[in-house]
Amino acid sequence: MTVGNADAIGERNEQDVAAFIERFAAELTEAGIPRMPSRVFACLLVEEGGALTSAELSDRLRISAAAVSGAVRYLAQISLVSREREPGSRRERYRLHNHVWFESMTRRDQILDRWQRVLEEGVSVVGGDTQAGRRLAESAEFFDFLKHELHDVLARWNARVASRSAST
Repeated sequence: MTVGNADAIGERNEQDVAAFIERFAAELTEAGIPRMPSRVFACLLVEEGGALTSAELSDRLRISAAAVSGAVRYLAQISLVSREREPGSRRERYRLHNHVWFESMTRRDQILDRWQRVLEEGVSVVGGDTQAGRRLAESAEFFDFLKHELHDVLARWNARVASRSAST
């Protein structure tokens, strides 16, 4: 299979796109995201407008509406997609968040904060002078470190995006 068969006016080879969706979904699955949400996310990611209905996702991925529903529920829980109503319709569209990776990492900060607090509680429960307590304390310290580093990384990313936007 040849990759990159899009011509100069933006047409794309849908077989190549479908193969890419499956390849990227496999990578996401390998990283721990369930298979169906990985496929739905990858499909939305390559969609020009970043949004599709359940029927469109079912058709493109050859999966049931129930599979789409479960996948979207998972993706919404981890803040990668949102649901929106089509104006004048009862149909929902599922949309990627703008700057999906940045938004996802920003929300990770909240998760890291919660994990750190619970780990610190665990140190109190098992005792800070025990091997388990030291392990929990180190884990809490790691998440604190990661939160601060993540904040700095996201700030640098924002600066990079702003710089790129200013030059175009």
